[in-house]
Amino acid sequence: MKAQVLNAIKQPLNMEHHDDLSPDNSEVVIEIVAAALNRRDYWITQGMYPGIGTPVTLGSDGAGRVVSCGSDVSDLAAGDEVIINPGWRWGDNPMVQDEAFRILGMPDNGTFATQLVAPREQVYPKPPHLNWHEASALPLAGVTAYRAVITQGKLSRGERCLVTGIGGGVATFAVQFAAALGAEVTVTSSSDEKIANAERFGATAGFNYTQDGWTQQARDRIGEFDLIIDGAGGADYNQLVDLAAFGGRIVNYGATAGPPAKFDLFKLFWKQLKLTGSTMGSPQDFQSMLDFVNEHQIRPVVDGAYPLEGVNEALDRMKNSKQLGKIILEVSSIG
Repeated sequence: MKAQVLNAIKQPLNMEHHDDLSPDNSEVVIEIVAAALNRRDYWITQGMYPGIGTPVTLGSDGAGRVVSCGSDVSDLAAGDEVIINPGWRWGDNPMVQDEAFRILGMPDNGTFATQLVAPREQVYPKPPHLNWHEASALPLAGVTAYRAVITQGKLSRGERCLVTGIGGGVATFAVQFAAALGAEVTVTSSSDEKIANAERFGATAGFNYTQDGWTQQARDRIGEFDLIIDGAGGADYNQLVDLAAFGGRIVNYGATAGPPAKFDLFKLFWKQLKLTGSTMGSPQDFQSMLDFVNEHQIRPVVDGAYPLEGVNEALDRMKNSKQLGKIILEVSSIG
């Protein structure tokens, strides 16, 4: 097998050749056909993630074919088309992950390789309407968006939903899921091009957050929002508090812009807002996300594809936040 391995922080990934994998009794070996990048992969290469250990094969997202199964696995067979749930050891509480929770692709070797070994319970059927690129794009960002919008955000038909930072995988799925529910979806971005493109997958309005007065423009045009999905935080977080409707909800799945410089606690209690954190998703969330994707025939937005050998170029594209949707690696033969 071949694998793209991170051997040291702030160094390019290196292609290495290793022995083919074998499953333990309850494991499955998968030939990875396509993998997808996440911001997490880039952060790990830069040392901006807790508990980094090298060498490690990165990659949390992947889709492929079953190669072999352990002796205790009777419901899968060689050739089955599958995707991998990258959230391992969630635990028994659907409300929050266990202390043992870990994400595929560090510390466990991930999907930037021609083979992966995974516990049987992490392996799910590939949605039949998706091609390999789309299927590989779904798991991590899909389950994160599903939990943020539906499990935690409890979005309903007809509500107004604001999704910040359109372009990344989670935000893009959040727009698709919210639109499928029948919500009125607005986006923000620093790119007018990304805002325009977001209309292709469900947004009905968008605002450039680098422009002065964008919040007042949003309030004048749309009104206040029942649900805000945010992955940035940052110094301007109070703008989201301003835009939230009385009794509204703000769900945060990340803080890429850092913590808020200050927080208007008065508006929090006066508007009776609900602030909720959301991380990845439980096994129930993952299965429900797949059911939702199949029911609504949702197709992930793919930015572009690189060969496995081009993983460092793909990471550079992610570094510069040029993508709209998911960046894909073509790992093995699609045919």
